[in-house]
Amino acid sequence: MTVLSLLVLISGGGSNLRALLEASSDAEYPARVIAVGSDTDAAGLAHAEEFEISTFTVVPTSFASREAWGAELLEQIERWSPDLVVCAGFMRILPPAVVSALTPRIINTHPALLPAFPGAHAVRDALAAGVDTTGVTVHVIDEGVDTGPVIVQRSVPVYPGDTEHELHERIKSVERDLLVQAVLDIANGAVDLEEIAAR
Repeated sequence: MTVLSLLVLISGGGSNLRALLEASSDAEYPARVIAVGSDTDAAGLAHAEEFEISTFTVVPTSFASREAWGAELLEQIERWSPDLVVCAGFMRILPPAVVSALTPRIINTHPALLPAFPGAHAVRDALAAGVDTTGVTVHVIDEGVDTGPVIVQRSVPVYPGDTEHELHERIKSVERDLLVQAVLDIANGAVDLEEIAAR
């Protein structure tokens, strides 16, 4: 079995990271998290430490420019030579030089059915729009904001009276499963990122 090496980038609690760590602790799952990076002292780094996975932090405010931050982040990523970079709740837009160096082997999860509701407030925006269905997208990262080619999507119902927190929690549950499945499909060749990016 060919095993895909994953480097995961996070900014927050790391629930998607934990789902990948738990999946990759199964010998039958064809991917392994080899390192976790963050742009902040994220609470989710504790998950990596629990699973004895190396971590690194590259804080944007420590650099004179976004490009300088991106160059250091890319250097840290490339040090591990991962097969796939997974942005799992990583809340910063990557500089173009980072994207071009890594694409199409860099993917992201987004809590909406793209192209609907891109950006940082997708759940709030879906509620404000009054839709009865939203969902989750796993996509290849390109140089736009949530504009990269879609790998897979799954719908999540919006219930009357949903708060942003309630809807987001329901989305996160689906998001974790979808990300684990997407990485599995990439690892076993059911999904070809080069082909998807060329569409």
